Amino acid sequence: MQKVKYRLNEPRLAPRRTRLEIPGWTGTREPRADGSREQAWHCVPFSESAQYGLELFYPYDNELRVSTQAGRLLLDGEWGPAPNEGLQWPPFRNFGDNYYTYQLLLDLKVESGFAIRTEPHPRFYLDRTDTVPIAVPALIRNWWPMVFFCVFKAPAEGRTHIFRTGEPFAQIIVIPEESGLELEPMNEDEAAEREVQSRRIYANRPTLAAGTEWTSSTDTVFDGTYRHLHRAAKDKARQG
Repeated sequence: MQKVKYRLNEPRLAPRRTRLEIPGWTGTREPRADGSREQAWHCVPFSESAQYGLELFYPYDNELRVSTQAGRLLLDGEWGPAPNEGLQWPPFRNFGDNYYTYQLLLDLKVESGFAIRTEPHPRFYLDRTDTVPIAVPALIRNWWPMVFFCVFKAPAEGRTHIFRTGEPFAQIIVIPEESGLELEPMNEDEAAEREVQSRRIYANRPTLAAGTEWTSSTDTVFDGTYRHLHRAAKDKARQG
């Protein structure tokens, strides 16, 4: 179990494991049944990915609206006096009109050999209003003692990003400090094994999907093949 320790100046900025909000940013609570509208949480790979990291919530009562007008970035919000002496206020800054920054004052400490990676919150990928802030990915190594700021991509011309109290604006995941990846084509035996596995799933799909097939309101057919295999793989792993 990877342990992540944190320190911060604003208690409402405290991170937590990312959760699916149903109903909420991840969709409405609709069953996997004929006539239902397909929802993001119906997809196991997306749900697992969305809950893989930590989410950060906008901690201020001052709503911020970030827009681009005539090529210039505008930060619009009523901030008032700084809550703490010496704090950069407002905590947002223009960063060359194409980006803007947010002074988080959040320190995350991970174990040796690991790092934190900032990325857009999963709700960004489901947003149909183009108002969710877009956090720019960054890798922060474990020897850096303070995450001073987070960088965001500026909205497109005529669009507005909105920060509201209590809404998640970024996700953080913990990953190995060095990727250590090496690409290599499968040999013939490995490729053949994968092909056999694929064909077995296809051949047994009627059994694996039994009782789980449904057609959404957009005439898209779904079934529980992946969910059943996923559950079986987890059970096998638990049993060693």
